[in-house]
Amino acid sequence: MATLETTSTDILQGFKALSDPLRLQIIELLREQEMCVCDLCDRLTVAQSKLSFHLKALKTANLVRVRQEGRWLYYSLNLPQMAALEQYLSDFRRNAPMVPARACDAD
Repeated sequence: MATLETTSTDILQGFKALSDPLRLQIIELLREQEMCVCDLCDRLTVAQSKLSFHLKALKTANLVRVRQEGRWLYYSLNLPQMAALEQYLSDFRRNAPMVPARACDAD
């Protein structure tokens, strides 16, 4: 049962992290390649402090990985976690009952 709770928490954190427009921009850039914080700042034209806040949220949600090389931090997508979110939506769609939309009365 603990595994189900952990999975639910991971899913919730993942979607919550993806609900911010700047975080989605970060994800889009990281789709192309691993990037250091300085390059992300330049591409997104945001202050490093603001970017660090959003990268922390993505890291907490396990959506990005970080590695240190010298004094630089490099971020990349955590593809297995992204796949877990995709699988959740796929399972949801497959298992959801198909309920026809009800027409609203215009009167």
